[in-house]
This record gives sequence, C-alpha cells and structure tokens, in this order.
Amino acid sequence: MRVYIQAKPNAREEKIEKIDETHFTVAVREPPVNGLANVAIRKALAAHFKVAPSCVRLASGFSSRNKVFEILL
Repeated sequence: MRVYIQAKPNAREEKIEKIDETHFTVAVREPPVNGLANVAIRKALAAHFKVAPSCVRLASGFSSRNKVFEILL
C-alpha cells in the first residue's frame, strides 16, 4: 500500500491527519536533519497502521516535505 505524506517537521505536537484513503499530513517534533524527521514519520505511520516499523519504507521524498511511503500490511 502506498501512502502520500505531507511532512511537518519541528511541530509542537505529533499528529496524523487523514486527508483521504492514501493521503495524510504527519506532524512530528523532530527536525529535518540527518533523516530524523523521516524516522519519526516512519514510526508514527507504523503506530497508526498497527504494523512494525520495518514494514514501513520511504519510497521517495527523502529531502522533500512531500513523501511517498510503502506500507506492507
């Protein structure tokens, strides 16, 4: 399953907003430095979809706010 993410690093609170079935906005507290925000988004998505973090993979958008993650359900 592919999900399209709009990332919001350095947020005050962590949250996931569902736009539609495959589009989400994910706010995380970590800064966008050395992939810290990407790791936090990966963990947040894993918790949201109730899968292990190893089942969530960043497919594209490593240095962009618009990202594509693949989730193995």
